[in-house]
Amino acid sequence: MKEKMHIYYDTEADYLEIRFGEPTESHYEKIGSDTFVRIDEKTGEKRGFAIFNVKKGSILRTIDLEIPIEVIKLINESQ
Repeated sequence: MKEKMHIYYDTEADYLEIRFGEPTESHYEKIGSDTFVRIDEKTGEKRGFAIFNVKKGSILRTIDLEIPIEVIKLINESQ
C-alpha cells in the first residue's frame, strides 16, 4: 500500500502542514524560522513539516525542505 501525502492549510492561523502517511505519535523540531519537521517517535523518520506565517512572510521568502527519499520514490512510481 502506498502512503499518501496530506497537505493542510489553516487560513486563520496562517499555518501549513504537510504530512506523509497516516498520523503517528510524533514531535516537532525547529529547522528554520517558523519551520518545523515532524519526527516519528518510534522510528525517528521525518513524517512531515509544519510552516507558520506562510502568507505573512516576504513574497521573496523561500522555504527549503528536505523531502524523505521514500516520498520521492512514491512520486516517481505514480508517474
